[in-house]
Amino acid sequence: MVLTKSINNKLMVLASHNTGKIKEFKSLFSNYSVKIITSSELGINDVEETGNTFEENAIIKARSIPEGRLSISDDSGLCIEGLENYPGIFSSRYADKCGGWYQAMEKLYKDLIKVSINNFKAYFHSVIAIRWENNEISTFAGTIKGKISWPPKGDNGFGYDPFFIPDGQCKTFGEIKHEEKIRIDHRFKAFEKLAKLHLIGN
Repeated sequence: MVLTKSINNKLMVLASHNTGKIKEFKSLFSNYSVKIITSSELGINDVEETGNTFEENAIIKARSIPEGRLSISDDSGLCIEGLENYPGIFSSRYADKCGGWYQAMEKLYKDLIKVSINNFKAYFHSVIAIRWENNEISTFAGTIKGKISWPPKGDNGFGYDPFFIPDGQCKTFGEIKHEEKIRIDHRFKAFEKLAKLHLIGN
């Protein structure tokens, strides 16, 4: 298999301080000869997400790593159909504003049932961005559909995972084991596209 650009046998900087996201990325790359270090390990602060889309924010984060380094980032969020796809790109900031993930889930649920008691459809969306050593950018998107679940269930995952049941499942992401979740979720769907073009497995 010939890759147009390969990240095998390279050191890649993950632009994230999110421990849950870092764990998922390291699991996704575990079958490939890629070494992952994080921006937090390098003492690089989180960058402000000023984009209007997941893709724009993923690129902003990838570009926060000093030029010349191969970097990767992800911007992702929960989009609730009945709330006009909110919180979307504001997912993490909304939780901060509410005082935590549980408080954010509770507020979103209460807002949702005010406008719709029948439509609990939602989806998680992820965009992974690679900033190559020559500063070129590649992006890969993934989505998983499902529904909101109240009350939140499960201690696995992170963020809004206990609040979301993916289609075809009867458990929330918070109840599904890590090893299973990372093979079906939105980030994996984006990663699959990346791997097809730029990785060869061990």
